[in-house]
Amino acid sequence: METYKHAKEYAGALQDYLRAHADGEQALPMEAYMRGQFPFVGIRSPQLKALMREWVRTQGAPRGEELRETVSLLWSQPEREMQYAAMALLEKRRRETGPAELPLLQELIVTKSWWDTVDLLASHQVGGILAACPEEIPATVDVWIASGHLWLQRTALLYQLGYKERTDTARLFGYIRQVSGSTEFFIRKAIGWALREYSKTDEAAVRAFVASASLSPLSVREALKAVDRSRAAGRSAQE
Repeated sequence: METYKHAKEYAGALQDYLRAHADGEQALPMEAYMRGQFPFVGIRSPQLKALMREWVRTQGAPRGEELRETVSLLWSQPEREMQYAAMALLEKRRRETGPAELPLLQELIVTKSWWDTVDLLASHQVGGILAACPEEIPATVDVWIASGHLWLQRTALLYQLGYKERTDTARLFGYIRQVSGSTEFFIRKAIGWALREYSKTDEAAVRAFVASASLSPLSVREALKAVDRSRAAGRSAQE
């Protein structure tokens, strides 16, 4: 295993490793899929996951402050795969991260923002930390939902995606009411997604909330998708 003196050296070596697998032909459709917002090296997701597994196996993954610095360095790079690599390192150390990572995560959420990074950061990193440290919620996501920032608000709506019966419904429904008037597609979609996931745990609560709240047609349609699909399947089984 290679020994690196500091995060800059580690991050630089990882960048060289990934860029050595560049594929310009693959990069073009990947950039088009992301609406031309980010340049790509041209490494598709399955290959990138395999490359990162091999990298971590042979080179290890940083911890603590070194992890935070490495992630920041990777995030500053132009190619989108570098942000994906940063998230892979965070995922590798997810059980070791805590409130100390929240300022970094906020910076990542608002920098080079799009659904492909924000949604994973919200549901995996932020969600994991706040499940273990709920006392951090008022100073983080309560602030984010009131911030007016599209991607911080989306994160506030989505961080409980995997919580199931542990979902703080008062907070989730309260957040949704705060932004229900938004015309932003990514907010309306996130409202529906959050409600749809929770409907798998408590259908009645979601139906009652949708009936009482002033939501966009998109949010309502997304919120009830799983419920309606389940009921349709049940009717078919009875016929």
